[in-house]
Amino acid sequence: MLLVPADRLPVSAHDRHGALREYFCDKDAIAERAGDAWRLKLYWPGDLDRHVDPKLPLGLEWWDRQLSLDRMALSYRRSGKILTALYDTWTLHSWSEWLARGGAVDDVVVLHVDDHRDLAPPRLIADERGLWDAITSNMVEIARPDQVRSAIESGAIGMGSFLTPFLHAFPRTEVRHLGQAPKITGATDYAMRMTLEEDSLLHPGSPRPSIGLDVKELGTGPGVYRATSSLDEWLCGIGDRPCLLHIDMDYFNNRYDGDSSWQTRLERLDPPLDDVLLRIGELTGALNRALRRGQIEDVVIAYSPGFFPAEFWEASDSLLRQGLEALDG
Repeated sequence: MLLVPADRLPVSAHDRHGALREYFCDKDAIAERAGDAWRLKLYWPGDLDRHVDPKLPLGLEWWDRQLSLDRMALSYRRSGKILTALYDTWTLHSWSEWLARGGAVDDVVVLHVDDHRDLAPPRLIADERGLWDAITSNMVEIARPDQVRSAIESGAIGMGSFLTPFLHAFPRTEVRHLGQAPKITGATDYAMRMTLEEDSLLHPGSPRPSIGLDVKELGTGPGVYRATSSLDEWLCGIGDRPCLLHIDMDYFNNRYDGDSSWQTRLERLDPPLDDVLLRIGELTGALNRALRRGQIEDVVIAYSPGFFPAEFWEASDSLLRQGLEALDG
C-alpha cells in the first residue's frame, strides 16, 4: 500500500482516475480515502476492455492458454539470444542480463523497431545514490537483472519508459529508431539530452530521469537518436559495432495503439496480415544484408497486447524467427 497526502490528487473521482492512469501508466490504481491521505493499491489490469483488443484471447491461446490477463505484463520466455515477451518492458531486463554477462556498451547501437519512442520518464528517482524505485524505494542498477526485474514488477519501469534509464546509464549509446507512417516519415536525427523531470505524486520535486531530443543536421554517432521510415537509413554506417535489437510488433501494425476509441481514429497503422508478413521479410532481409553473423548480441520481440492485433501473433512469430536465425553467430 502507498499513502499520499490528500492534496496531491484531484477531489473529482474522474480527474483522480485520470491522474493515476497518467502517473502509473501500465498499472491501475485504486485510491481510498484514509483521513488526510489517499491509500493507493496498485494492480495489473485484468479486464478485457482495458486491453482494447477484442481478439486478445485468440493470441493468448497461442502464447499460453493458462495465462490470465492480469499476468500478461510479467510473462516472457527466452530461447538463446532471443527474449520474447508480451510487454516490451522486458527489453531492459534482457539488456541488463547482457550487461551482467560482460556486454560492452562503449560503442553499442540500439536498433529500436517500434511505433513509439519509449523515452518517457520511468517512476525512478535519480539522486546521489543512483536510481531507486519510487514505488518500493529499492535501488535499481541497470547492470543488475534482479533489481531491474523488481522495478518492472513494481511498475516503476514501464512499456513507454524502458529506454530512458538505459540511455542515462550509457549516454553514448546510438539509437536507430525504425518506424512507419503516420508517426514517422522520412529521417530525422536528434542529439539526445539526459535531463531530469520532477516527480509529481509519490516524491514531489524529486528528479526522475528523462530524455530531451534536439533536432540536428543529419549524421549519426554516439548520443544520436535517428528516427526513420527507411530501412537503408536505419542501418547505414553501423559498420562492425555491436547491436541490441528490440522489435515491438506494433511497428508492423498498431491498429489499437492502446486506445479504446481506436475505431474512430482517422489515421492508424493497420495493414492486413499479408502486408505485415511482407514487411517482416523486408526487415529481416535488410538486417541479414547489413550486419554480420553474431553482430546482434541480444534480441527482444514484444507482442504488445492492445497495440499489435492478437490474431497476427502466431503467423508473425514463425516468420520473424526464421528471418532472425541467420543473424545468430
